[in-house]
Amino acid sequence: MPSTRTRAITALLAAALAAAALTACAPASESGGAAPVGDPDAFPVTVEHAYGETTVPAQPTRIVSVGMTEQDTLWALGLEPVGVTEWYGGHDFASWPWADGARGDSEPEVLTTSDGLDFEAIALLDPDLIIGTNAGLTKEDYERLSEIAPTVAHSADYPMYFEPWDVQTLQIGEATGLLDEAQKLVDDIDQQFADAAEAHPEFAGTPVVFLQNAIYDGSAIAYQDGLSTDFLTGLGLVVPSEIDAYAPEDESGGQAYIPVENLDVLNAAEVLIWGTESEEDVSALEDTAFVSALTPQKSGKVVYTDGVTAGAIYFSSPLSLPYVLKTLVPALTTAVSGGGPARTAE
Repeated sequence: MPSTRTRAITALLAAALAAAALTACAPASESGGAAPVGDPDAFPVTVEHAYGETTVPAQPTRIVSVGMTEQDTLWALGLEPVGVTEWYGGHDFASWPWADGARGDSEPEVLTTSDGLDFEAIALLDPDLIIGTNAGLTKEDYERLSEIAPTVAHSADYPMYFEPWDVQTLQIGEATGLLDEAQKLVDDIDQQFADAAEAHPEFAGTPVVFLQNAIYDGSAIAYQDGLSTDFLTGLGLVVPSEIDAYAPEDESGGQAYIPVENLDVLNAAEVLIWGTESEEDVSALEDTAFVSALTPQKSGKVVYTDGVTAGAIYFSSPLSLPYVLKTLVPALTTAVSGGGPARTAE
C-alpha cells in the first residue's frame, strides 16, 4: 500500500453513498483553463471553512485541486481543473475509471504530495481558485496557498481529511458558483441509495463489517459505524458495535485494529467485506487460519472487492460512489444469501 495512501486511509473518516454524476465537461478556453460554467452573477461568493472565510471575487476558470479526491467533484460539476493531485493508483491525470467520462478530453497537470504540497508547482499553474477540502491543510499551508489564490480548506466541523462527501460537494459548489448544481448532485445520490435499499430489503438490519485488504502488523483493520461506513448503512445494513472495543480511545466512527487472535469478534457480523485489490490479497486472507475460521467466511457470506471498487470506496466521491453501487450491490446480494464468496468485478 503506498505510503501516501496509508496515511490517508488511516485518517479515513468518511465514506458515503453513491450515485449519479453530471458528465458534461466545459470546453477549454484560450487561457488553458475551463470556460466559465454556471452563473457569473453569483460572484463574489464567500465560503466558510476551518481557517475562516474565503471570498472568490469572480467566476474561476483556472482551478487547482490540492487534495486527494476533489478532482472528482469538480469533474462531476462539469468543471475542468487545470491541476489535480495524485493520491494513489497511477492513473493518467489522476482520473480513475469511474471519472474518465466526466473528465472528458481535459488533461490537467498532475501534482504530487510525496514531499508535501509543491507550492511552486501550484503557483506556476496560475490558479484563480485552489480547492483543498480533502488535503489535510494546516493553517500554515492554507496561508501560503492563499498568497497564490483564494483557497478553500476543509470544514471546521470535520477532520482535515475525508470530511463527508456531500459537505465537500456543497463547499466546492459554493466556491465555483454552482451551489444549485451541487445540491442537485447530492440529492440525486441520496435518492439512488434510497432506491437501492428499497430494492434490496434483505439488506435491512444485516450486520456487516468492511475491512482493509490484508492483515497488517498482526491486526485486521475494520471500519466502525460512522462516516467510513455510510455507504453500507445507507443501504440498510448495520455495523456491529462489538468491533468498537478495538478502536483507539480518541477515535469514534473510525478504524478498529483487531489482533488476529481476537478476530472472532467479527462473528458479530453476518457478512464481511474485504477491500482486496488482487487475487494475491484474497489468497493471503484465505490462507490465514484466524480468517478462514470465521463464521461468515465458512458460510460463504463474504465479499472480496477488486482494486477499482476498493479505490472507489476509499475515494467516496460523487463520481466513485455510483461505481460502488454498480459493483458492490450485486456481490452483497450474493453474500447475504450465503452464495459467496462473492467478488466484485471491474
